[in-house]
Amino acid sequence: MARVTTGITSSHIPALGAAMQTGTWNNDYWGPVFAGYQPIRDWIARPENTPDVVVLVYNDHASAFDMNIIPTFAIGCGERFKPADEGWGPRPVPDVIGHPDLAWHIAQSLILDDFDMCIFNQMDVDHGCTVPLSMIFGEPEAWPCKVIPFPVNVVTYPPPSGRRCFNLGDSIRAAVESFPEDLNVHVWGTGGMSHQLQGPRAGLINKEFDLAFIEALINDPETLSLKPHIEYLRESGSEGIELVMWLIMRGAPSERVRDLYRFYHIPASNTALGALILQPEETAGEPLNPRVVMSGKSFAQAAE
Repeated sequence: MARVTTGITSSHIPALGAAMQTGTWNNDYWGPVFAGYQPIRDWIARPENTPDVVVLVYNDHASAFDMNIIPTFAIGCGERFKPADEGWGPRPVPDVIGHPDLAWHIAQSLILDDFDMCIFNQMDVDHGCTVPLSMIFGEPEAWPCKVIPFPVNVVTYPPPSGRRCFNLGDSIRAAVESFPEDLNVHVWGTGGMSHQLQGPRAGLINKEFDLAFIEALINDPETLSLKPHIEYLRESGSEGIELVMWLIMRGAPSERVRDLYRFYHIPASNTALGALILQPEETAGEPLNPRVVMSGKSFAQAAE
């Protein structure tokens, strides 16, 4: 049967894609960010770690959806999804190749599990989907796996609650495990961390909140899932609500996970950036070393 072997989180800052396209990824500003992602790239390039399919949870940025259509949860069930034109032409990256059989299976299973899914067969995918792929897979001629786009509304209020997202991850795992084909499936939760893009608090970054969120995501997701929207807004900024998408990822691997890698960096285009690799405790591989945080400190030191 198919199984969810890994959960990965990643920020999807559009400037990361621009740094790759303009060749500035290794300058003084962006170099530490890409250095922090290199262990993830090296890890996922090993054949035993490369997924067959990624369920990629992200939020659309008014590319496929607008105020006329606001799905809380959506799933792309088509065969191919082109990069969206976000005002400067489509990103020069490969098309996202879907897995219709698994996507339709997941959609059916989630709907029968009382999640009201919007199903899309035709949809352009923006930087929320393609930047994490670039950060983790680099610049290949074709992405090395199939990808099921899974947009979540965290742009227009009300977004889904953390509890709803965490439960959705659990249902995604059950759906994957009931699919008869032998597939290595990853679930990626993207977006975050603390940031606000407008208003008097524009540029807000809350390191203490972010690091506490990561610890709770790994070790106490049940309690974390009860965090109310107002706390995300107050502590992590208006766009910090994207972190509920990490809870979808966290619900997917298993109740107990081992973190193989953690990366946290500030600032990155006026936001906080984070990335994790999590695996079910009973099947987890060896942790990657070192765990990179900001200026090379250990994660524990960064939390002090």
